[in-house]
Amino acid sequence: MGPDRRPFCRIFRGQAPRRPALGFGRQDLLSSARRGVRRSRRCAAVLLDPDGGPGGVHPGRGQVTPSAAIIGIGGLTLGADEAAFLREADPWGVILFGRNIDSPDQVAALTDAVRMALGREAPILIDQEGGRVQRLRRPHWREWRTPLATVEAARDPRRAMWLRARLIADELRGVGIDVNCVPTADVARAETHPFLKSRCYGYDPETVIAAARGTAEGCLAGGVLPVMKHMPGHGRGRADSHHELPVVRAARGELETDFAPFRALNDLPLGMTAHVVFTDLGDGPATTDPGLIWTIREEIGFDGLLMSDDLGMNALGGTIAARTRAAIEAGCDIALFGNGGRDDNAGCIAAAGPMGADALRRAEAALARRRLPELADIDALEFELSEVVDGEVYG
Repeated sequence: MGPDRRPFCRIFRGQAPRRPALGFGRQDLLSSARRGVRRSRRCAAVLLDPDGGPGGVHPGRGQVTPSAAIIGIGGLTLGADEAAFLREADPWGVILFGRNIDSPDQVAALTDAVRMALGREAPILIDQEGGRVQRLRRPHWREWRTPLATVEAARDPRRAMWLRARLIADELRGVGIDVNCVPTADVARAETHPFLKSRCYGYDPETVIAAARGTAEGCLAGGVLPVMKHMPGHGRGRADSHHELPVVRAARGELETDFAPFRALNDLPLGMTAHVVFTDLGDGPATTDPGLIWTIREEIGFDGLLMSDDLGMNALGGTIAARTRAAIEAGCDIALFGNGGRDDNAGCIAAAGPMGADALRRAEAALARRRLPELADIDALEFELSEVVDGEVYG
């Protein structure tokens, strides 16, 4: 028998805190995660842990340590079997792809269902970069030009990318998505594989740093957490890691150019590794090489939550369980696997195990940065973006 939850349904985005007769206020009823997530159609009762720990558990769920994994789900809805699997597997988060997207109402219902299944306000991720990598598309959402095209056409790249990220964040939060896998802080080069090049923000560290910082700040202003990728740098890769393993043979000194954007943005809450071999630094892909994870932590100075790039990509070998184990043992906090069936998802969860103490600390720090969006006039932001960028803003 818990407290009356009727006051909960009168709490809307932007409403000031109030004190129901029971003595519970908004800050008591909502976990820090729930305060930063817009519910589209219904209210769900979520209580803080009475011992003061991280909140967001549903009654009867109990306080548990999530699995050190982010996984994908099958389709447009969450069936009973998949919901039961999620509840049992308890991944730290879920990532959505095009197969999960149809309409705003459908996506909002899906994100609600995922969180209800997990029994907490789990982060829900997406890749909404713009250009070829965006999951929310016409006719319900804006269709964006590539990041590189926007930066190159911008009179002020940092401001342009802030505006763009803020507008994207507004679309994401509207359907319950609170993590966007941007910015792509890889420095593009002539030899960068075409699949990645248009997703980069420039050909020199200074431009990339400015545009990536603007992107991250725009996300955060819109109540969405950014994920900086692909550390320690993917720009020198001549191969597409979705299909084969890129090998970079540059000397350690040359790589300072690649490291520079990540070092400049090492205060961001979330980061993602690269499936790239750097022969002067180690023998394996950064995702599974302890020496390269050390480089990310110690030389780049990143102490945020570090997730792998998608472990289903063909750059890596072995079973999904083996890839997961290698990533976690190398020092990744979270194994990301977005495109598997039930058996591979189960293998990923089992191999990842529960989050460790350092991963939990970093995760808590990251989720603490989920906030309600800053008030904004979306039409005015769109107009300003059209003024800052020469030519078309949308794809």
